[in-house]
Amino acid sequence: MKRFLILQLRPETEASDAEYASILDKTGLSPDQSHRIRLDCEDLPEGLDVTDYAGVIVGGGPGCVSDDPATKSPVDARVEASIMGLMPQITANDHPFMGCCYGLGILTAHLDGDVSKNQFGEPVGPSICHLTEEGAHDPLTAGLGDSFEAFVGHKEAVQSLPDGCVHLLASDPCPFQMIRWGQNVYATQFHPEANAQDFEQRINIYKDFGYFPPEDAQRLIDICHAADVTKPGEILRRFAQRYM
Repeated sequence: MKRFLILQLRPETEASDAEYASILDKTGLSPDQSHRIRLDCEDLPEGLDVTDYAGVIVGGGPGCVSDDPATKSPVDARVEASIMGLMPQITANDHPFMGCCYGLGILTAHLDGDVSKNQFGEPVGPSICHLTEEGAHDPLTAGLGDSFEAFVGHKEAVQSLPDGCVHLLASDPCPFQMIRWGQNVYATQFHPEANAQDFEQRINIYKDFGYFPPEDAQRLIDICHAADVTKPGEILRRFAQRYM
């Protein structure tokens, strides 16, 4: 049985470890069924072939695809280049891919779509996502209900749907919450792996990263714990089960 390749971007070890644990929890994968690579401190193996894996899952991180390259840290630049270098393989093979938050920006940029901070950024916390007509029939989202809450927090967003993509989920503040390219390449703006405890930890770690005023941290933590966020994890579970 092939493993899933899990690529992580967070330089903060505590956040990275928690994200990996949450991805395993939501997908139902065991550590032996995954190959974890922390791109902030590890290189991709030379000659990596994505078809050697059942699928690829990309986590979130503090970087932004749309940032001026001159302002990106060496770590952010290396992480972005590593993932972008795999995208031609992924789309050429229509290989199973799930990009979470940052992964949506990567997929859209690879497809020559528009990712920017012009509009559609969302504050940290829950956001109500709505299924589109296409989402009601996609195997990862069908039957989840017309709408559900998901955890978000992003400065940049997709401004228009890239050519060849299918629009699966939307929210009022951010129209492109989940898209599909081909039949097997997916990306979400929200964090399907995250629960309230994950977001409490991330709020504390990233409170000085410009996502929100630092003095709002406890208020946002309380909002996250009051939210009912269960359906996004089912999307990750279905992804793993479909391609296992």
